[in-house]
Amino acid sequence: MISGRVWKFGDDINTDLMLPGPLLFAGEEAQKRAVFSANRPGWVDQVAIGDIIVGGLNYGMGSSRPAARSLCNLGIAALLAESINGLFFRNAVNFGLLALECPGVQAAFAEGQTAEVSLENFTVRNRDTGALLKAQPVPAMLLDLMTQGGLYPHLEREGLIEPKAADDQALITKCASSAVEARSTEG
Repeated sequence: MISGRVWKFGDDINTDLMLPGPLLFAGEEAQKRAVFSANRPGWVDQVAIGDIIVGGLNYGMGSSRPAARSLCNLGIAALLAESINGLFFRNAVNFGLLALECPGVQAAFAEGQTAEVSLENFTVRNRDTGALLKAQPVPAMLLDLMTQGGLYPHLEREGLIEPKAADDQALITKCASSAVEARSTEG
């Protein structure tokens, strides 16, 4: 079970808001500081490792820039949205960010409430109100990539690429730690 404090965002959240173009090639710390700085200044100082984003329709629209990595770098445990842009979803898979479409999720949560996500049966529960929703199931291979650090760690485990340096591995571990724990406790 993954559980975390909810941060709500509306429809059509653009990748530029998560990773602004001028910082595309900046270091990790600069990129982390810029997440949602245009629409929610100071948010990065409030968010904590293990928090969950609840989004509206077409979350992650825009370019194919690796905005999902920015959310991983902040320690976001999961993204739950009414719908997720296809390019953003693929980046979430590649970078190990758990991203699920969950009809009704916007109405079911207020900011600050606690979401509980079960990957065993793809349910999302509002711990505060008891509301229970059904998320769209994700194919097993994609779910494994999202919960085990993403594409590069998978390729490393399969022996298809050389392992990353220890510093890079620490980032991968931070991105996937909540999801890995959820998989091990559910079965």
